Amino acid sequence: MTTDLTRSDATELAELIRTGKTSSVEVVQAHLDRIEAVDPRINAVVTLADGALDAARAADEQLASGVEVGPLHGVPFTAKDSFDTAGVLTQRGSPIFAGRVPETDATAVARLKQAGGILLAKTNLPEFSYWIESDNLLTGRTNNPWDLDRSPGGSSGGESAAIAAGMSPLGLATDLSISVRGPAADTGVSSFKPTHGRIPMTGIWPREPRRNWHVGPMARSVRDLALAYRLLAGPDGADGFSTTPPRFDTGLGTAPDRPLRVGWLVDSGLGPTDPEVAATVRAAADALRTAGARVDAVSIPAFERDNPLEVWTKLSTMEVKPAFRQVTAGHEEQMFDYTKFVATMPDTTVEEFVLAEQAVERLRDGVARFFHQYDLLLLPVTTIPAHKHRLEEFTVDGRTVGAFHVSSTTVPFNLTGNPALAMRFGTSSDGMPIAVQLTANLHAESTILHAASLLESLSPVRGQYPDLASAS
Repeated sequence: MTTDLTRSDATELAELIRTGKTSSVEVVQAHLDRIEAVDPRINAVVTLADGALDAARAADEQLASGVEVGPLHGVPFTAKDSFDTAGVLTQRGSPIFAGRVPETDATAVARLKQAGGILLAKTNLPEFSYWIESDNLLTGRTNNPWDLDRSPGGSSGGESAAIAAGMSPLGLATDLSISVRGPAADTGVSSFKPTHGRIPMTGIWPREPRRNWHVGPMARSVRDLALAYRLLAGPDGADGFSTTPPRFDTGLGTAPDRPLRVGWLVDSGLGPTDPEVAATVRAAADALRTAGARVDAVSIPAFERDNPLEVWTKLSTMEVKPAFRQVTAGHEEQMFDYTKFVATMPDTTVEEFVLAEQAVERLRDGVARFFHQYDLLLLPVTTIPAHKHRLEEFTVDGRTVGAFHVSSTTVPFNLTGNPALAMRFGTSSDGMPIAVQLTANLHAESTILHAASLLESLSPVRGQYPDLASAS
């Protein structure tokens, strides 16, 4: 039964617990056993939350007493180690914060707990959440469960690896340029970055540049993403970017009253894409067409005029370096490679910063024009499948690009704030997951979740998990 429990999604686990077919204690113990069995090779979990089994016993007692329970009652979840967790280590992937124990929960953590969820563990990340791999001097490197020689992505790579390997059914992650969607793509799970501000950033560090940071769930199913989004969305009175009330969009995946209008692309100024990734996007487009959607190959001229990755780099470098300097002063010898790299990058001039801000406005206008004609945009999540550890450049469709190019198809929607969802839809010739990305208009979470649920039902790889017995 343990194997079944560690492959069930959170929605199924909640139902099994609620109907008495299993107990919260059995579910939590199954995931703890799974962590003990496979995490030594993966290194996704950095801290176990004390008291998870005690909380599970309490959950079972509450259920037996007949009290009303929440939709995640007794279900374990994990959180990236950038989320504050009351009484549980939150070390942000850095020796500078070693031993740090917050007194309060981040808003997102508190909301899952309020719904009955049980915090099981914290997961690995790059130092300060700033890189496309999950490696640091404090808790080391996370490996991809599909191939231990490859990265599970960053910065939420520990979270994606834990879910893919059956150590957690549901997780909390953050996304500045790729970090919710890219790791999910690399490990074959699903993830959702809602409209900017829909989920508060309160209790998460770093906050700069907060206008590009997003919070989102990772899970094994689209229905879990919808459930988590419903529980997490809405202002908390502390995050000034989170102002839209939950009733604006429940995110339950309701269908529009007409055929979906879907545009798809694999380039459009965003740079080269691996042919197998491009083929997977085309296959997803064909599947949606077969299901009745109106599907067109498209381009977005705004992406061709202003390269989103270059724009993001100008803005992010300018805004994050002061925060990094403040916390690393006197601790320079404890900084990881990429943090050092950011610290030495040339400062963005005021003129460059202003020009980049104007480019963001043009990108937002261009995306708004697209969504005036279409409900959804379908495109790659990452431009290549999961890559080997610590590569500094890649060859993509015959062109050599820097490592950060993998985020060229995700970063546009951090700049514009549009919701975006990642889900697996294919497999590379060497057995790695390939995902597609669905994006929609601002606050159109229901549309995107409906389309993702439809696409999930058509997926040729639904329910496939890594075989850790054969992982290298």
